[in-house]
Amino acid sequence: MATIQQLSSGLDTIWVVLTAAMILLMEGGFALLEAGFVRQKNAVSIIMKVFVDIAFGALIFYFIGFGLMYGKDAAGLIGTTGFFMGGDLTHIALNISHETYWLFQCAFVIAVISIVSGAVAERINFRAYILYTIAMTGFIYPIAGHWVWAINGWLSKLGMVDFAGSAVIHGLGGFSALAAAIIIGPRIGKFSPDGTANIVPPSNLPLASVGAFILWFGWFGFNSGSTLSATNTSIGHIAVTTMLAAAAGSATCILFTMMRYRKADPPMVINGALAGLVGITAGCAFVSDVAAILIGAVCGISMVYATEMLEARRIDDPVGAFPVHGISGSIGTLAVGLFAQPDSIREGTAGLFYGGGFSLLGVQALGLVTVCVWGFAITWGCLKLINLIVPLRVTRDEELVGLDVGSHGVPAYSQEDGFLDLQQLKNGK
Repeated sequence: MATIQQLSSGLDTIWVVLTAAMILLMEGGFALLEAGFVRQKNAVSIIMKVFVDIAFGALIFYFIGFGLMYGKDAAGLIGTTGFFMGGDLTHIALNISHETYWLFQCAFVIAVISIVSGAVAERINFRAYILYTIAMTGFIYPIAGHWVWAINGWLSKLGMVDFAGSAVIHGLGGFSALAAAIIIGPRIGKFSPDGTANIVPPSNLPLASVGAFILWFGWFGFNSGSTLSATNTSIGHIAVTTMLAAAAGSATCILFTMMRYRKADPPMVINGALAGLVGITAGCAFVSDVAAILIGAVCGISMVYATEMLEARRIDDPVGAFPVHGISGSIGTLAVGLFAQPDSIREGTAGLFYGGGFSLLGVQALGLVTVCVWGFAITWGCLKLINLIVPLRVTRDEELVGLDVGSHGVPAYSQEDGFLDLQQLKNGK
């Protein structure tokens, strides 16, 4: 007869595997969202990058990343065991197996690199992107994650709190995306010689909307799954704060863009929901429902201003990766230091607005700056190095034709029937 411990472990394993699968499904959301936001001639290239994220990301995280992130460490800087899921991992005391834990964390690392892919869409060399994916999943993200989430990570020991990754995943990914967008430069024709931004219309907003809905769905696994326990009583509260923040982000963008542009702007509304989701990720287990609404609303408005700021500085981010992830991730991380309810994190700890003083807020700010600077600086260095190995950007002709044909030799949508009809007309048939 199974013991209570065995039953508990079995339930937790099922929960973690299912939520990991939900997070992996978010890659379908990323694929549709980005394919809808970019031009039709670059849709296949987006899908191919998502496959790179999953395939190379999973393998490199298994070989190297997990060990650097969760291996044993005396100094709080980098893990030294757990490569190839071997070595001493006894310090990871969970109610699930190490393999199950790896699967969940693998889904996270794939999400990180997917953030960067959108910022360099329509002009990055596919070979260069593969090399950067290896760097992000094997080195950049695991080390930052070790600082915050590993037992002996130096930011963890200081008391930094990031429940599901507003800083570790979204702040890091967003600022890495900013560095990548700056280095690779804007798309041809995005900016006029006088610096004015030209509109590059999305190819398929319904497709992008479906992608956003899939991401919204997967986020319940992202946040609630981070409990790593099927019997954790906070799962319901986490799901509610996640829902409210996303709704507030989207609703705020609807109203704000109606006032600012006199029309509700669809791309902004889509990204508003995602901004709310990013913002609540750090504090979903620790803040009240009302605070979640406020966080989502602030993230939505901030995302709009950040998008305008990038264009004013001639930085081309086709899907809004930095405004959605970098800005909202920063707001969400700091919001924990403001809105964390008393004793929700640990006994005697609360946010500034609940009488906790500046202690938690200060640690959150230090951790946020550290993680974001790390992501920006190391991405900058990695891309400069990669550019010495293979060209970072496709040729002008490839960009004008489109990466689908130029890099992959196939268009997203076949026009074969149309070509046949045209040929028949030319032949007088």
